[in-house]
Amino acid sequence: MINQDRLRLMTKMAAYEADEGKKNMAIASYFRSDYMGLQIIKSIVCATIAYLIIFGLFIYYDFETFMQDIYKMDLMAFGKNVLFYYVIFVVSYSLICYIVYSVRYYKAKKSLKKYYNRLKQLSAMYDLEKRKS
Repeated sequence: MINQDRLRLMTKMAAYEADEGKKNMAIASYFRSDYMGLQIIKSIVCATIAYLIIFGLFIYYDFETFMQDIYKMDLMAFGKNVLFYYVIFVVSYSLICYIVYSVRYYKAKKSLKKYYNRLKQLSAMYDLEKRKS
């Protein structure tokens, strides 16, 4: 005879494992500091690439004026400004990524805790059924 409660629980667990569970198990396989460090490094690389693209487009947009003024401008001050805005951009982007990935890590841990509780509940159902028979 099929136990309906156990079947519902197993269906919920299988749906979780197939979709959200894979991502959460991959996230939870890291320690928090390792996961956060990896994600921050990836975000810094992405922010650097994005900044270079934006900077290149900015220069390309007004390239004729830039080339005319390059001999008149203070290149050290220009370089400091570019570096200053780069640091601001990367730090702010990394801070946002830190917050997002912290929330994602804690949600994954919480979700996996619920999953493991369901596993314990399922095991208890099997034990109870064994005792009855």
